[in-house]
Amino acid sequence: MTATNSDLASADPSGRLYNPDLAPVPKKERTWGWYSIFAVWMSVAHNAASYTFAAGLFLLGLNGWQILISVLAGTLVLYVGCAMSGVIGQRTGLPFPVLSRVSWGLFGANIPALIRGIIAIFWYGIQTYLASVAISVLLVRINPGLESWTEHSFLGLHALGWMSFLALWLIQWLVIGFGMDMVRRFQEWAGPVVWVVMLVLAVWLVVQAKGHIDFSLSVKQLSGGQQAHLMLTSAALVVSQLATLALNFCDFGRFVRSSRAVRVGTMLGAPLNWTAFSVTSVVISVGSVTVFGQALLDPAELLGKVPNTGLLIVGVFLFAFATIGVNIVSNFVSPAYDLANVWPKKITFRRGGAISSVAAILVMPWKLFSSPIVINYFLGALGAFLGPLFAIMMLDYYVVQRRRVLVEGLFRVDGSAYAYKRGVNPKAIAAFVPSAALSAVLALVPVFENVAPFAWLIGGAVAAGLYHAMNRTATRRPVVELGVVEAGSESTGAGRLLSPSADSSSDGAINPTAP
Repeated sequence: MTATNSDLASADPSGRLYNPDLAPVPKKERTWGWYSIFAVWMSVAHNAASYTFAAGLFLLGLNGWQILISVLAGTLVLYVGCAMSGVIGQRTGLPFPVLSRVSWGLFGANIPALIRGIIAIFWYGIQTYLASVAISVLLVRINPGLESWTEHSFLGLHALGWMSFLALWLIQWLVIGFGMDMVRRFQEWAGPVVWVVMLVLAVWLVVQAKGHIDFSLSVKQLSGGQQAHLMLTSAALVVSQLATLALNFCDFGRFVRSSRAVRVGTMLGAPLNWTAFSVTSVVISVGSVTVFGQALLDPAELLGKVPNTGLLIVGVFLFAFATIGVNIVSNFVSPAYDLANVWPKKITFRRGGAISSVAAILVMPWKLFSSPIVINYFLGALGAFLGPLFAIMMLDYYVVQRRRVLVEGLFRVDGSAYAYKRGVNPKAIAAFVPSAALSAVLALVPVFENVAPFAWLIGGAVAAGLYHAMNRTATRRPVVELGVVEAGSESTGAGRLLSPSADSSSDGAINPTAP
């Protein structure tokens, strides 16, 4: 017996669980290869925040080699997490909020989805605002007459700021408005172009420094113990700053042809490419110390020192596209799916994206960014929750469920294996609450500042331990699920029951009663 996406829709006549954007991606529509995933990572890495992070480590006292080791260690952890999440998406063809139903329950899944979505919306607005500030500065550098546009403000933002912000906002919406295939196309050329700009800047500074780039240069003298602690802390910060992406990388993996392509693209994009980009950032930082007498943390400030106006204009546009790329990947795709999961009958992926975009303006990110309470406590606490969310989802799929997903059961209430108690899994709640509280305390309370960068990892480890203990003695035997076939099957579009040996490229017998 097979189950098509039409069957999944009919299994949910109320529209509380299904819409076509949340359904499994049919196998024939999975057109992303390893380069598509690699391009996603290029967009994540090739931006101002990544440059500033690497340059900031240099100012804290690490030399180039130590930064390289720290970033490589952190991105290797990210590789494991994102590959695990991405492979689940590839095998099932499902987005993050739907896959969350497996561990959290049909309606309990809205808890992790909304936490992830709220974080993304806030950071979407903040990242857009920060890029718009840099672009405004560069525009004034190009045309000093625009200075008059900064003399009057509306709702806390001057006219030039509004123009830059709304221009970036509109371009991002146009990209996502055409769907995930347009996202793929945009990422595949945007990432490499930014690489070219970074390399040009690096070569320019090396020439200006007459080749005197000392990778062992350090601006501070630290003891061996201080260096070791800072390197560990830096690696943990690399992980925590992209914990959001590790949680929902299945949103991208669901469009990929094979699990191998997910792993290869992530390996090339996270540990290898990101480390190479960080090395380039350090070269630029060391070069700026040699040439200008100080390390420049702001890419906009560095671009402002380029004497050629033509190159500066090109740099402005590419800086904007770099921001668009990382914002779409990290902060736009997820809330579009997350909001669709809350009300599938009314909210599609595009409508979810539209709501996210409008919300990103309404929260007035220029005021949020100036508020330590919002940045450090509200967003900091929510970010600390992501480790436990990730741990519960991954442990449930790979250990408790043994990589089995009953796809049809994710889209119907009656007789579903994932109904739990009124649609919520009490064990997930019981594991999440204490681990999330611990993670938030470690991240926010000043006395724990030395371990704060490790809050994501500690919270995740505690959540995994609690959830595993609660499920260790339980025998999970789902009720009979009729019409469950391999997710993303080319012939049906919905798929069979996924087992540990099943792969998206293989066929197998239907086994609707397997545990």
